[in-house]
Amino acid sequence: MSSKKLLTYTGLSLFLTLTLFAFLTPYFSSQSLTQQNLAQALQGYSAQNWLGTDHLGRDMLVRLAAALRISLGLILICVSLALVAGVITGFLAAYYGKVFEVVFSTLANLVQALPGLLLILLFAALAPGTFWSLYLGISLVMWVEFYRLVRAQALILVNSPALENSKLQGMGLWYLCRRHILPTMLPNLLTMASLGAGNAVLALATLGFAQVGLRPPTPELGLMMTELFPYYYLAPQIFILPILAVFILVLSLQLMASGVKSNDN
Repeated sequence: MSSKKLLTYTGLSLFLTLTLFAFLTPYFSSQSLTQQNLAQALQGYSAQNWLGTDHLGRDMLVRLAAALRISLGLILICVSLALVAGVITGFLAAYYGKVFEVVFSTLANLVQALPGLLLILLFAALAPGTFWSLYLGISLVMWVEFYRLVRAQALILVNSPALENSKLQGMGLWYLCRRHILPTMLPNLLTMASLGAGNAVLALATLGFAQVGLRPPTPELGLMMTELFPYYYLAPQIFILPILAVFILVLSLQLMASGVKSNDN
């Protein structure tokens, strides 16, 4: 097996393992997400609590799985929204130009005028502690990268001989996209989607760690780090769990992006 495929398969295996852990855990554990038991706070790994308990005696296994489900949902929603919007707007700007290019490029410049994390914070301030505000802010930041990539590549493809030949044969816009545009862009889009997904996970964890994202008792990886930080010296094996989850999740996405990029090259 080549090193390129090894990167892809390793990243995919890690990602699927975390996904299975996140969605299958509720079927194997009956512990509550929010029920507190201070008498069992910061307990180590045991038969009753496989990954121990946090500072409020809540089971870390089910909370970690729930936090991963939130992060995976973030990836699915934000990447899908940004990808679809970026492909549509980027192609319209390249194919038709004029008004479309002016409007979309101006919007992209406005979004990039602020640091991405600051823009997400502004959306979070509109509706503190809600999912949609965070997802919308992260999706908007990611959209700019997809838009610029698609527009730049589509400008080249629009004037290519193959596409001109299809247009002379009377082929419609959908056929041009399906036959010429998307297959050429797909490797780069997959790479950017993987990288964007990792950045989205880090952004959500950063907001949670700064306590400006989701609110307790919602289990979220960054928020779990903040809550457990004062107790890192008492139970380091508990404190390290959300950090490892973020690290492995982002690493899996980076490996998949590297594998796709290498295969493209």
